[in-house]
Amino acid sequence: MLPWHQYLLGVLLILAGANHFRKPKLYERIMPPYLPAHSTLVMLSGIAEMTLGFMIMNKNTQNLAAWGIILMLLAFIPVHIYMLQIKKAALKLPKWILILRLPLQFALIYWAYLYTQ
Repeated sequence: MLPWHQYLLGVLLILAGANHFRKPKLYERIMPPYLPAHSTLVMLSGIAEMTLGFMIMNKNTQNLAAWGIILMLLAFIPVHIYMLQIKKAALKLPKWILILRLPLQFALIYWAYLYTQ
């Protein structure tokens, strides 16, 4: 049996990924303009989050999933920076929340790293 916090990470990723399909326009708005095919990238990142969420909850795939989550979260950092820089992309969130999201990203990376063993 896996630790409860590993299941929690999986469920959070699955819910976050599903949200890409519920509110795709929200995710398209926060993507930097230099990234191509925003709609496709939103769908692919949603699929990736959900897939990795299921994989992290399986002992046989947790290591691969953990590294995939780490890479995915690193790839999302430019989006967080873009949201800090561009008011339209900030989704009317207070500046302090946008700033807090960056260290939170690294906390999530560490959380996923715990399951690379």
